[in-house]
Amino acid sequence: VQLVESGGGLVQAGDSLTLTCTSSGGTFDLFPVDWYRQAPGKQRELIATVSASGKSNYTDSVKGRFAISRDDSKKTAYLQLNHLQPEDTAVYYCHQEILVSWYQGTYIPEGKYLTRWGQGTLVTVSS
Repeated sequence: VQLVESGGGLVQAGDSLTLTCTSSGGTFDLFPVDWYRQAPGKQRELIATVSASGKSNYTDSVKGRFAISRDDSKKTAYLQLNHLQPEDTAVYYCHQEILVSWYQGTYIPEGKYLTRWGQGTLVTVSS
């Protein structure tokens, strides 16, 4: 079960992009989905979260410019990036932590949390 991102690319300042994160399986709709980014030479940072009910939260640096959403029928989350700036240049990752009852063929009555990361998609913003 994997998360696969797409939609990154090279854009100019002020442009927009839409990033997509699709789950290949598993119980996608019951758990929050996060978007992180990692700029060159910096730590990975959480920038947006959408809850299972669709409520969204953002870090201050992207609030008002980025929008996170989800379509559970497609097992897909989106990150709309607007008014992009050079400082938004980074690899963007989607992330989800899910609770499973079966793990490697073994039933776990209390459940086991699994963390899933996508492979990342590069967004480069030129000035």
